[in-house]
Amino acid sequence: MKNLLSEPLVLPNGVVLANRLSKVAMSEGMSDLDNNSTARLETLYRRWAVSGAGLLFTGNIQVDRDHLERPLNIVIDDKSDFSRLARLAEAGKSGGAHFWAQLSHPGRQVHEALNPSPLAPSAIELEVLRGMGDFAVPRAMTEDDIAKAIAQFAYAAAQVKNAGFTGVALHAAHGYLISQFLSSRVNQRDDRWGGSLGNRSRFLISVLAAVREAVGAEFPIGIKLNSSDFQRGGFTHAECIELVKLLNETSLDLLELSGGSLEQPKVMGITLQDEGEDTRSASTLAREAYFIGFAGEVRKVATMPVMVVGGFRTRHVMVEALENGELDLVGLGRPMLADPDAPRRLLSGEIESVTRHEDTLDVFHLMPWHSMQMERMGDGLEPDQGLDGSLASQRFVELETKNFAALIEHRAKEI
Repeated sequence: MKNLLSEPLVLPNGVVLANRLSKVAMSEGMSDLDNNSTARLETLYRRWAVSGAGLLFTGNIQVDRDHLERPLNIVIDDKSDFSRLARLAEAGKSGGAHFWAQLSHPGRQVHEALNPSPLAPSAIELEVLRGMGDFAVPRAMTEDDIAKAIAQFAYAAAQVKNAGFTGVALHAAHGYLISQFLSSRVNQRDDRWGGSLGNRSRFLISVLAAVREAVGAEFPIGIKLNSSDFQRGGFTHAECIELVKLLNETSLDLLELSGGSLEQPKVMGITLQDEGEDTRSASTLAREAYFIGFAGEVRKVATMPVMVVGGFRTRHVMVEALENGELDLVGLGRPMLADPDAPRRLLSGEIESVTRHEDTLDVFHLMPWHSMQMERMGDGLEPDQGLDGSLASQRFVELETKNFAALIEHRAKEI
């Protein structure tokens, strides 16, 4: 059988990806206290650089120092050390893969200890379970705030290109700022940035245009977009399809589809709220790679390649999705923390399914368990398959608590 996973993918701007497997963006939390890249991040990405994947994405690189998803995110602004960013770019490219930087602004999804007055389209508070974080009521953005955020994305994109990355991706999913503008549940503005889908998508389209101007016509740009927020009153799948039609008129090179948010973490397989009109049957929920069905509907209207992340386990499902035209690129996340060589082994036929721990770990242990594997890889170690989920969660909480305290103390000294 022809191995479609090994076929190259030509992007609209002519850039060629070596195969159809990608390491997706996963939050690392390994910057220094000035939010610059570190040697540990270089070690991590040198490991993934030889994974066999044709495309690697960084985790969240923030465009605003006051808005962090985690205390040790990389930040790109006029205080950044760009020599360190360049070393990270070189590490990620060292195995021959494309290496794209994911630019993000979390908007209201920032811990109140880091920002007691975060920005958002409207002053709508997050609804999360106790223990998932403490978040302040956000401040509705002014026109000046919006213009500044657009400029921040463009500035960061230009620096990413200068540092040697081979592409840039805009995080417009998972409840971050761009996603917040798209959601009528969060965006309750009555000006040109809110109301109709055309108005709610204006921020995304404006950011994309500013980034394109900053990086030029030949530099690849991707967008991570929710196939649905899976929340009543949120960004729907039908709206996603309509937005993709608008994106067809832009210079976008790659569309990555995911779903959910901090309020509804569907990418982790967790449902906390009413899913609204995009609720699917139990059989669909049980299907491998849950977002494929949504992606197939988007792929019918999209003129750019479509990538899907979330829940892939077996090689035959990946190949079948490619054969059926439901997607053009398969995204692997947590499997590459359990087995960083998974892409190479899938491409060679050595394995038929990736290593996953979703069936052996408590669902609330998944993120900490995988985060602690990333910490090991940053230290030059291989993943610990036998790591206990409860122990991983304990270590993760201790590490994040220490990092929060260290960053707050560090910034206090700078005032």
